[in-house]
Amino acid sequence: MTTIVSGSASQTLAASLADELEVSLAAVEYDRFPDGELLAAAPDFDDDRAIIVGSTVSSDAHLELLQLQDAVREAGAEDVVTVLPYMGYARQDEAFEAGHPVSARAVARSISTGTDRVVTVNPHEEAVCEFFEPTATAVDAAGRLADPLPADLADPVFLSPDAGAIELAETVRDTYGDGETDYFEKTRHSGTEVEISPSDVDVAGRDVVVTDDIIATGSTMSEAVGVLRDRDVGRVFVTCVHPLLARNAVTKLRRAGVETIYGTDTIEREVSAVSVAPAIADEL
Repeated sequence: MTTIVSGSASQTLAASLADELEVSLAAVEYDRFPDGELLAAAPDFDDDRAIIVGSTVSSDAHLELLQLQDAVREAGAEDVVTVLPYMGYARQDEAFEAGHPVSARAVARSISTGTDRVVTVNPHEEAVCEFFEPTATAVDAAGRLADPLPADLADPVFLSPDAGAIELAETVRDTYGDGETDYFEKTRHSGTEVEISPSDVDVAGRDVVVTDDIIATGSTMSEAVGVLRDRDVGRVFVTCVHPLLARNAVTKLRRAGVETIYGTDTIEREVSAVSVAPAIADEL
């Protein structure tokens, strides 16, 4: 038998995954001691296989995940699968300065100690999967971003933030079933002046869907949307797999002219319009 065990940051997704797989959802307790230490426990867990679902959106969420891994092992689980819908620290995948850690490697090693398998969703760089032991599996859930888009997009253009992410735009376009794809180019004119523009496609009067894997602060995305407005674009929608949306990111995007922001539930936010549970279920 299999039971889904949820970290506190991924309760909605964990419940959706339990429904997709038609398995039970464990009762989980989260607590904090007076000295600030955390406790995540699954007091009623009693199965052979555990699927732990936890986006490591914070250091606390990461520690919760480690505790839940240990808790189900202690309760007798013979097979532990860890699902990381969003992997924190994944963008620190190399030592960017002398003496700096490869943080993605450090957290991957710690997670690997308590699990038999790891599944993650659209990591910023798929190479981070190699830091896990055994190697993690990356699930591509980008196609899910097409589901909440309006059916009446006018001659749509799907834009990625740069040439390297064009496959993301292509996946959303292919799933939607109509439109062109393009990417933004950055041209540096001076140390402080950078021009951002679509590389080829004319966007005048057309609806544009800007796609990305992660939206963190929204600053670059807002600047890109501002360029589209200068080019008489139609409606602008923003989609991302991981809606981190730190600080005032939503306000920045709406002020820039974004009509709607759509994200998935890898990070549970108000904009999480679609679930990645079916994509994860297919992999499991």
